[in-house]
Amino acid sequence: MKVSYLNDEFFSRLETSALHLRANLAGFFGGKHLVKTYGQTVEFADYREYMLGDDIRRIDWNLYSRFEKYFLKLFTDERQMHTQIFLDCSGSLGKVNPAKAAYAVGFAAALGFLSIHNMDKLSFKLMKGEKTEDPFGVIVGKNTFFRIVSELENIEFGDETDLEKAILSCNDVGNNDGLTVIISDFFTDSNWKKAVDYLCYRKRQVLLIQILSPDEIDPAYEGRVHLLDAEAASVEDGKNMKLRITNGMLQAYSEALNDLIADIKSFCNSRGAQFVSVNCERPIEKEIFGNLLNIGLME
Repeated sequence: MKVSYLNDEFFSRLETSALHLRANLAGFFGGKHLVKTYGQTVEFADYREYMLGDDIRRIDWNLYSRFEKYFLKLFTDERQMHTQIFLDCSGSLGKVNPAKAAYAVGFAAALGFLSIHNMDKLSFKLMKGEKTEDPFGVIVGKNTFFRIVSELENIEFGDETDLEKAILSCNDVGNNDGLTVIISDFFTDSNWKKAVDYLCYRKRQVLLIQILSPDEIDPAYEGRVHLLDAEAASVEDGKNMKLRITNGMLQAYSEALNDLIADIKSFCNSRGAQFVSVNCERPIEKEIFGNLLNIGLME
């Protein structure tokens, strides 16, 4: 049964929220994000002394009458950012678990809507193999966004994704102009950390979202089982295996998963990036609002 979160009710609950990005991003003129530089909005920020060549129309004559010195009024600047959402289209994220795939797409759509709602630009980057596809181009405005929403549900998941090569193959990640989101389960041998380092070098704000299913968080297997890799090329692939599940193996798996999550979190903290891990069994609105509010990305 196909699972979907993309409906009017889902997006209407996001209407009163907004993405809170770093104030030191540059971005483009014409958006709604307040940045640290001074600009031409009507919101007063500060004063500074007049210097030769400044616009005399910005002189505060009331201050001149008090101090007999020229001071300029400074106003806040608002910029338009570019949100880029990299979605892992590997088999482990959605080939055998439609609910997990729908959750990943729902998270991508929610962040996309919040960006468009902020008057930002938006791009959905689909990571497949060692490449990144950009089927929708740059999205601006809600009308364009809602035209492509239904197409998000038709994304095909399969095979293996090299997160590092897929992200590094993208030559338009921008520079200091917005948010990059990577949505994956991070069950990969690829060096995704190198990709995050590259994004940080480009001064992008980075958010990693790990999507996990209940079976991955707390597997209930026991006895003899035949485990099939969702990204294996065939049943005979060496990644598939037959084994007998013991309590010791389940304990070792739990510890390995906790170590993986702790490693991602520690790495992100060291790079100034943000990270959340979510369970696709929980209501998606609670995971979106709860996690993004906790890390300060939503307001």
